[in-house]
Amino acid sequence: MSHQEFPFLSLLLITSLAASVPLLASRLKRLQLPIVVGEIIAGMIVGRSGLNLIEPSQALEFLTIFGFTYLMFISGLEVDFSIITNGVDTLSGKSRLANPLNLSLVVFLTTVGLAFLAAEGLLQFGLVQEPFIIALILSTTSLGIVVPVLKERKLMGSRFGQTLLISALVADFGTLILITVDIVIMSRGLTPEVLLVFLLLAAFAVVVRVGRIVARIPGLPRLIEELSHATAQIQVRGAMALMVAFIALSQWLGIEVILGAFLAGAVISLLAQRESSQLRMKMDAIGFGFFIPIFFIMVGVQFDLPSLLTSSDAMLLVPLLLAIAYVVKFVAALFYRAQFSWRQTLAAGGLLSARLSLIIAAAAIALEMGVINQAIDSAIILVAIVTCTISPLVFNRILPLPDLETRRGVIIVGLGEMATLLAERLLKAGEPVTVVGFDRGRKRSTRRQDLPVVAGDPTKPDVLAKVGAASARALIAMSTYDDLNLTVCRLAKKTFDIPHLVAQASDPRFAGQLAAMGVRVVQPQLATVLALEGALNFPAAFDLLADQADGVEIREVELNSPRWDGQLLRRVLLPGDALVMGLRRSGEVLVPHGDTRLKQGDLLMLIGHEASLQQAINQLDPLGELERIAHRTHLN
Repeated sequence: MSHQEFPFLSLLLITSLAASVPLLASRLKRLQLPIVVGEIIAGMIVGRSGLNLIEPSQALEFLTIFGFTYLMFISGLEVDFSIITNGVDTLSGKSRLANPLNLSLVVFLTTVGLAFLAAEGLLQFGLVQEPFIIALILSTTSLGIVVPVLKERKLMGSRFGQTLLISALVADFGTLILITVDIVIMSRGLTPEVLLVFLLLAAFAVVVRVGRIVARIPGLPRLIEELSHATAQIQVRGAMALMVAFIALSQWLGIEVILGAFLAGAVISLLAQRESSQLRMKMDAIGFGFFIPIFFIMVGVQFDLPSLLTSSDAMLLVPLLLAIAYVVKFVAALFYRAQFSWRQTLAAGGLLSARLSLIIAAAAIALEMGVINQAIDSAIILVAIVTCTISPLVFNRILPLPDLETRRGVIIVGLGEMATLLAERLLKAGEPVTVVGFDRGRKRSTRRQDLPVVAGDPTKPDVLAKVGAASARALIAMSTYDDLNLTVCRLAKKTFDIPHLVAQASDPRFAGQLAAMGVRVVQPQLATVLALEGALNFPAAFDLLADQADGVEIREVELNSPRWDGQLLRRVLLPGDALVMGLRRSGEVLVPHGDTRLKQGDLLMLIGHEASLQQAINQLDPLGELERIAHRTHLN
């Protein structure tokens, strides 16, 4: 019985490779080989270019297409639309580029312009016939490569990662729409069919609007929460149904289905907002656990290297197209320097140079239209394989992990007595602190406490940059003006990507806006009431938290050690008197006990004396300790 008749044998081989590649990649850490690249190479080994063990079937073809559309769905789900909508409303060119969407559009248009000039050069040598279609093909970026690499590096939630994600989206869908329009015009002239894409966008807007209205139905959120566990999993079922609905609508309209899948993910991202952490985790598990690896492995399986090597024209075009592919992206990426470091700018150019499915699909359409010949089509396929293999490696080499995640120090906005008291306590705990705010006659009193104080307007980017916002791990907005705290937190998140933001707010309206941005909000009146209630009902715990004289402290650490991943808590022997008193997993607070099984990424709350806590933190987060050592070495 052949694989064609019984495709489960091929599927068994593919799923076995999907399970093996991450294990092999983890053993080759020096190569920093992304899992995506490993899956493509594995597919080439067992596919047409290697052992030819996978035979095509309708079942595998469907799983491959569904894997790619699911990846587009995850990409839409990952987009933080607040980063796009909260643009900087100033007139300077640099400030306009602070909005990731504006920056991405500038980079994309520059890329298209440079690629068109290069294609005109190829036209002069008689290597291509239609320079505009070649320019669009060379302007693509593989969203399917960018998303997994950013997720693997834990950059999806950062401003840098979101900017790269949006740039990839603009490049992919911008070229997709332009290629569709160009092909329609060349084949049928300017017809109303070109406008069907706007009908899909209108459906997206309607669904978002209706979804927000439905979400306000009394009792519905609670019902959905009750049906989101065990066998019901209503959120997952609803998300899958929405994705398939948009895919079916796209197919019916004659539009690329990947656009519909992305819009479905974007709908959920807009409607679920911060409450979707559990849903995203489940959708990630479904996609990256099964469907998406099948897509990447099949890309390698379907590549036909022998036929490519027999074409002399293709072999001549490969180095030219490969050079153009990287030059246009690296030159256009220089605009990122307006917002990011040189290292991040060059890394962005490297990662955005990856091309894969869209460039192959576009080349196939151009070949069918007679715009390019078989040699150019073969060369483009090889360029896609090479760039999607090399580009993630270039990104990881240019931008090592410690350079991205080493952040230290706390910025306190406000010059009042409470800010001074908090700064003193943080300094006593060994935390670098800088206080910034309007003088208003209080700077002199805080200076008497020997605190590092900077007088200035904290809503100005240059002032926050002066106090080290680019490298600070946290910012605490303690001004008595809620609107100022909101502005400062928005600036800290958008411009400086400070990961931990805390703010006080008395007005519930401002508190809601801060919370929607992911800021931890403290309401002074409520905090005082809770503290008084704690002192009354839990005097021992209150004394422990309030008194630092005995050296007992509470610290938080993320579990990043593979050694303890999956271990029962009772088997984790922490040094000295360090104890685990709390655990947060995927946004959910758990009460730990001996049978609690730890997972990598858990946020643990520890209590104990400083020396024991530091040893425990080094044990639970060894990567963080290496980063701290590297940081101290760099400072010295």
